[in-house]
Amino acid sequence: MEEGKRQKQIAGIINEEMNIIFQRLGLNMQDGGLVSISSVKITPDLLEARVYLSLFQVKDKDAVMNKIESKAWEIKKELATRIKHQVRNIPVLKFFTDDTLEHVFKMEDLFKKIQDENKSTE
Repeated sequence: MEEGKRQKQIAGIINEEMNIIFQRLGLNMQDGGLVSISSVKITPDLLEARVYLSLFQVKDKDAVMNKIESKAWEIKKELATRIKHQVRNIPVLKFFTDDTLEHVFKMEDLFKKIQDENKSTE
């Protein structure tokens, strides 16, 4: 199902504010790597926000996700103060890892191997 206009607006606002909150709370640099918010998806009823996190060069992804989950209440509290005049209800935040970047690197490696194999057979 396609996202509605209001869903996209709220997702954009939350994405923007979450980036600022992550920087302020020091959550964007974790375990020797970079944590960034790749996207936010909102349910049609605007009650749940799925925040997809890109973890770049993070050694222990589970530990970082647990740390972020443990600070979820603090994150939501700060988000509420920032967007309370733009939404009626503050959505429940759910955090997920976005492994798109890993897939990109794997695909690049596969293409490079194929290219190397083609060069060696010629």
